[in-house]
Amino acid sequence: MARRRYTPKLKAQVVLEVLGGEKTPGQVARAYGVHPNSVQLWKRHFVDRAPEVFAEETTVKEYERRIRDPEQLLGKKEVEIALLEDFLGRSG
Repeated sequence: MARRRYTPKLKAQVVLEVLGGEKTPGQVARAYGVHPNSVQLWKRHFVDRAPEVFAEETTVKEYERRIRDPEQLLGKKEVEIALLEDFLGRSG
C-alpha cells in the first residue's frame, strides 16, 4: 500500500487544531483521515522546530554570509578564467 502524502499546510492545520486543545489528537486525526501516530509525529516536529521561527536575525544573516562568500569566490574565478582565455587567445 502506498504512503499518503500530506501538504505542509494540512499538517500545520492539524497540529494547530491539536494545540488548540478543544479536541484530542485522536479526534483531530479521525476528522482529517490521518493516522494518530502521524498527528503526534507532526506535533512533535512542529514544537521542536518552533524556536527557529523566533530565531534572531543573526541566523538569517549568517546564512546569507555563508551563501555570499562562495558566490563572490565563484565570480572571481569566472573573471580569472575569462582573462586567461583571452590571454591564451581562446574564446569561451
